[in-house]
Amino acid sequence: MSVRPAFQLGKYKIEAGTRQTVDLPVSTLSDHTPVSMSVHVIHGKKPGPTLFVSAAIHGDEVIGVEVVRRLLRTTGLNKLRGTLLAIPIVNSFGFMNHSRYLPDRRDLNRSFPGSSKGSLAARLADIFMNEIVAHSDVGIDLHSASFHRTNLPQIRLTPSKPETMALAKAFAAPLILTSKIRPNSLRQAAQEKGVDILVYEAGEGLRFDEMAARVGTAGIIRVMRHLEMLPAKSSAKARVDPIISSSSSWVRSPAGGLLRMFKSTGEEVKKGDILGMVSDPFGEIETEVIADVEGLIIGRTNLPVINEGDGLVHIAKVNRKIDTTATIDSMTTQLEQDPLFDEDEII
Repeated sequence: MSVRPAFQLGKYKIEAGTRQTVDLPVSTLSDHTPVSMSVHVIHGKKPGPTLFVSAAIHGDEVIGVEVVRRLLRTTGLNKLRGTLLAIPIVNSFGFMNHSRYLPDRRDLNRSFPGSSKGSLAARLADIFMNEIVAHSDVGIDLHSASFHRTNLPQIRLTPSKPETMALAKAFAAPLILTSKIRPNSLRQAAQEKGVDILVYEAGEGLRFDEMAARVGTAGIIRVMRHLEMLPAKSSAKARVDPIISSSSSWVRSPAGGLLRMFKSTGEEVKKGDILGMVSDPFGEIETEVIADVEGLIIGRTNLPVINEGDGLVHIAKVNRKIDTTATIDSMTTQLEQDPLFDEDEII
C-alpha cells in the first residue's frame, strides 16, 4: 500500500500518521520578541478532507481556545482520516492583552483576505488565508459574545453549498442562524476561495462556560464523523434537530440606568413580553424593556449598568410549531448523559 504524502505547512513537513505543532512566524514585537501563529497538525494515515478549527481571532474569546484544547486531547484522533489543522489562538496579540483587537485597534475579522504588505491585521489575515484556508476543504471558526454579553451555543453560516447546511445540522448546536456575510470577514474571504465555514458562537468573552465548551467539542467531533474523518458512532448523532432561524434582531434599552433582567438565553418570548426593567439609581423612574418580536433569546447583556440604546437582548425568529424549550432541554440532556467520549477524554 502506498504511503500518503506528507502535509506541507510553511517550511515544515508532517508525515502521514503523525502530529506536530508548527509555529508560523507573524511579526516581532517592539522589544524584539518574535510572535508566531501556532498550528497543531494531525495528518492521518489515510486520505480524507482537510478541516481547520480556529479560535481567538478575537483575542478575548477564550472559550474557543478551551474547545480546541479538549478536541486535541481526544484519543479518537489517532484514527483520523484526512488532516486536522487546529489553531487555538489566531490573534495572539489580543489574547495576551485580554483584548478583542490587535495592538493597532484593528479587528482581525474585518481585515480579510489581508495583504502581505498591509497593516499588522492585514498581514496576519494574509498568513491565515495562505497557510490555513488555502490547504483546507472546510473550516470551523470558534467565537463567543463580546465581553459583558453571552450567547446561547449556536452555529452561524451562509451556505454556498448544500453540504454546508448538512455540516451545521451534524454539529447539532441548539440553534442554526443563517446570516449575511460581513464584509472582510474570514467567512467571506474563505467562501470566495470555495471554503465554507461554520461559525460557532457561545458563551462570553474572557470567561469559560462548561456547556458552551461541551457543545463546541462534541459538535466538532460530530462534523468530523459526518465528513468520515472519524469512525461513525451510533450515539454521535443528536436525537433532535437543531432549531433553524433566518433572522434575528436586538432589543435595545429604552433608557439609561440600572438593568434588572427577567429573561435569559434559551428562553422563548412573545411580542409584548417584559424582558427586564431599567430604573434610575433612586428607584423613582422605572422603564420596562419590552420584546418587539416573538422568538428565542440567543444572546443578552450581562451588564447591569446600561445606556439608552444599548443592545440588551438578541432574539432569533423561529418557527412557531417548534417547541424550542424541549429541543434545547433534549440536547442538553443528551450531552450530559451520553457524551461522545468518556468523561476524562472530553474534559
